[in-house]
Amino acid sequence: MGYTLDPIEDGCYEGTTCLINKLDIRDEDILAKMEMAIVTPKMADLERYIGSNILNFDYYREIHRYLFCDLYDWAGQVRTVNISKKGFSFVDHERIESISNAVFSRLTEKQYLVGVTRDVFLSEIVHFYDVTNRLHPFREGNGRTQRIFISHLAQNAGFNLDFLSMDHDELMIATIQSAQGVYDVLFRLFDSHLKNFDIKPDRSKRYPGDDAR
Repeated sequence: MGYTLDPIEDGCYEGTTCLINKLDIRDEDILAKMEMAIVTPKMADLERYIGSNILNFDYYREIHRYLFCDLYDWAGQVRTVNISKKGFSFVDHERIESISNAVFSRLTEKQYLVGVTRDVFLSEIVHFYDVTNRLHPFREGNGRTQRIFISHLAQNAGFNLDFLSMDHDELMIATIQSAQGVYDVLFRLFDSHLKNFDIKPDRSKRYPGDDAR
C-alpha cells in the first residue's frame, strides 16, 4: 500500500485509500492483514518449484494473478493509473507494455541467463531488478511478484537468490538508491545472497496458478 495517485481513478472505495476488493473490506489495515494471510502461503507454494522455463512477461503476470486473484479482479492485469511512492514516480501506465516488451525480450535473447557465469548473472539480475522496480506494472503486489519471478529466474539459471534471508530494510534502501541510479548497495546485497543452486528446478507439478483459473 502507500502509493500516491489520482483519487478519481485510483480504484479505491470512495473517501478511503482502501483498494476495492472481492471481500469488500473497506479498512486498509484489515485488508493488509487479510492480504498477508492469503498471499503468504501462496508465495510459499511458488517458492517450491518453477512452473515454466519460458520466463516471459506472461509468466510474470501469471505469478501476480495467482497470488492476488482471491482479492482483486485486476490480478495479473497491468495497471491503468499512474502511481508514485515516496516521491518516486513509476513508469507511466501507457508505456508499461512497450517497456515490458523490451525488458523481457532482452531476457529471452539472453536465454533467461542460463549458462552465464556468476558475475554476469549478478550484473544482469541487478539491472533486471532495478528495471522491473521502475516498471511497477501492477496496482499492488509488485515487490512480491518481482521477488518470486527473480527467484525462479535464478533457479532456472542454476543459482539461488535468497530474498527471505535478506534484511528487509537494507533491501528497501538498496531499491530506493538503485531507482536514483546508485547500485552499490543492491549489488553488494545480491552478491552476498547469491549461491549456486545444485538441485534441478522441479517442474513435475502442475503450476499452482492453474487451480485459480
